[in-house]
Amino acid sequence: MIITTTPSVEGRKIGTYHGIVTGEAILGANIFRDLFAGIRDIVGGRSAAYEEELGKARRTALEEMEEKARALGADAVVGVDLDYEVINNMLMVSASGTAVGLDR
Repeated sequence: MIITTTPSVEGRKIGTYHGIVTGEAILGANIFRDLFAGIRDIVGGRSAAYEEELGKARRTALEEMEEKARALGADAVVGVDLDYEVINNMLMVSASGTAVGLDR
């Protein structure tokens, strides 16, 4: 499955549009990680705990979106957009794009 932020797949023609597909992931951050991330923010540096959680959420959202596209018979998802939000100390990542069939 081709997943791309561009509106097309270079060298391939889009033959069918299956519609918009989405994937969401909401992950809670561990309270101890929050504490250590806060300390790291004070003394400087990167928060590995948050980076790890963010990576997990992004992968989960993209995988869910891909599964929905595959269920529609799509070969690719184009125009993918990733959005990030923090809601009540929880990290939310949403992915959306257009599921398409590519001509052979």
